[in-house]
Parts: sequence; C-alpha cells; structure tokens
Amino acid sequence: MARIELKDITHIYEQGKKQTCALQGLSLTFENGVAGALLGPSGCGKTTLLNILSGLVRPTSGRVLFDGRDVTDLSTEGRNIAQLFQFPVVYDSMNVYGNLAFPLRNRKVARAEVDARVREVAELLGLGEVLSKKPRELGPGDRQLVALGRGIVRQDTAVILLDEPMTQIDLHQRWVLRRELSKVQSKLGVTMIYVTHDQYEALTFAEQVVVMRDGQVIQVGGPEELYDNPRSPFIGYFVGTPGMNLWDCTIRGGKLVFQDFNLELSGTGIAQPAEEGAQLQFGIRPEFVPCSPTPKSGWIPAKVALVENMGEYRILTLRAGGTAIKCRAPADSPFAEDQDAWAGLLAEAGKVRIYRDNKLVS
Repeated sequence: MARIELKDITHIYEQGKKQTCALQGLSLTFENGVAGALLGPSGCGKTTLLNILSGLVRPTSGRVLFDGRDVTDLSTEGRNIAQLFQFPVVYDSMNVYGNLAFPLRNRKVARAEVDARVREVAELLGLGEVLSKKPRELGPGDRQLVALGRGIVRQDTAVILLDEPMTQIDLHQRWVLRRELSKVQSKLGVTMIYVTHDQYEALTFAEQVVVMRDGQVIQVGGPEELYDNPRSPFIGYFVGTPGMNLWDCTIRGGKLVFQDFNLELSGTGIAQPAEEGAQLQFGIRPEFVPCSPTPKSGWIPAKVALVENMGEYRILTLRAGGTAIKCRAPADSPFAEDQDAWAGLLAEAGKVRIYRDNKLVS
C-alpha cells in the first residue's frame, strides 16, 4: 500500500506549435489505504493525472512520490500499480483461473502458492463459481472483477487506479461492481483512486473526493463536506442532483438585490457579507427552499413552470420573472404547472452560501 504525494504537477500536451495545458501546478496527497476519487467534467485533466500516477505519462514538471520515494521517472511496472480501464483488459484465450494466475506465474511463483492465492482472490471477488469459464462468457461487470483480481492477486500491489471502469456496465451491475470494489478496498486497505465524471459514483465510493476543473483542484473533501460546504459556485452546482440554485446579486441598503426580486438581510441571521455595491452570488440547495401555494411574508412570488416526479419527492421549477428557482417538495404536494407559488429563500438561512469572485464568503 502507498501514500501518494503529487508535488506541483504541471503537464502540457504539444501538437506541432499548439500547446494545451492539462494540469496546472497541482499538489495533492492521498494517504495510505484511502478510497479516493478524481471527479470532474470531461477535459478537466483527471485522466491525465491518473496516467501520471501510473507512469503512462511523465509530467512536464513536478514530482510523484509513493511513500516518500520519488517515482516520477519509474515505469509503470516499477511502481507496483494495477489499473482498470473503461474496457476490461483480460485474456480471452485463458479461463478466469488462468487470468488470475497469470501475474504470479509470470513471476515464477510456486504452483501451490499460485493456487492458494487465486482461490483466495476469487472468493473475495465472488468469482469462485466461474473460475473455469472464459471471460467472454461473463458479463461486463464480472469481466471487470477479473481484471481487478489480476491486479490484487499480487500482494505487492501498492495502488489500484480505476479509469471510469463502469462506463460499459448497466445500472444494476454498476451497483454490484461498486459494492465489490468497496469491499476489496476496505478488506485489503489498499490505496484506490477512482476517476469518474459521475458524482454519484464518486460520492458513494470515496472517502476523499478531489473535484477538478480546467486542470486544477477546486476542492478536496468527503462527500458530506462537498455537499454541505461547497467552497465555490462550481462545486455547488456540480455536486448534487439537481445542483445548487445560484443567482447573481448586489448589496444595496442592507438587501440582497437580484434581477427579479430583493431579500432583506435584517432578521435572517445572515450578516452582511460584503460592502455596499459588492457583486456576489447567492447559493442554496433545492431541498432548503420551501414552497407554499399561499402567500407568506418575505417569500418570493412565482409560477410553477415544471413539476418532476422523482418518486419519494418532486422537484419543482418556479419562475420569478426571468429567474428559475428549484425546490424540492414532498411527493404528495399539491403543486401543478402554471400554479401560483411562493418560495422561502431565507426560510433556512443557515443553509445559504454566498460567494464573491468564485470564493465562499458566508
């Protein structure tokens, strides 16, 4: 197992005279045995970073350390890592047993030890009943488990890197594979880093989530921290379904002045976050925006533009002039499209987040 340190990593891709900066001065630590995730939209640099960790790509500048040892110039083989890709890398010419045994046989491990280790790993991954089958006879999820097994069958594997391993797998199999990955990570205590653009996968798997954008780390934290205390508007919108409501506003006379409405700060418990005239962004998650079919003092009048039935609850999109307000209502709520409604944007003032220049100020 390994503690991973990335020190001031920058990577630039060159194509002719064109240069593209994929990573910009990134520094980051994954502690030994952590379940980590790199989360971000396509093109944010997460796969480049994973390939730098694996040794497939050498950074333009910066250093990579495993347990304090500089591995920046080492090959993939020299780092003792295992990597899972979007498409499982398995040998269809061998059965499952042969796939699991291959890394050990390649190292001339004694036959009895190979057999014991293969059966131990197969039992851990729930592959004991399919050892005699060829990988092509298995579903995509089980094929990924075979690929994972090949990585962990070696007891010196320091890090397991996963590059969007569930892209080709249906929803039920994703749940099964994610459960198996978590079980392996917990039982073996192996450092595991999962790359994905899917917030649900990242937040349900990892204890340390690194959110990236444009080659930079925007925030690092556990799932609860990212959801409850997003340190930038991007995190608030990117993490959560639906994302945080975000609106531009200005401080004027003790009020937050928006495009289509104003909010009085007095009596809300929210201290004035900046000086008069400051340009800010106001954020609040839909579940903290109550909605009423009748007028309430200080609430924002609006029209119900859309009702989305999510089973246990409904997501309402209200329109206050040109401003869309998302709120979450009980499944049995009486709201219908085109109905009048009032939104309590300060009803849970402690859940409001205010940003200035993309940084959390309140």
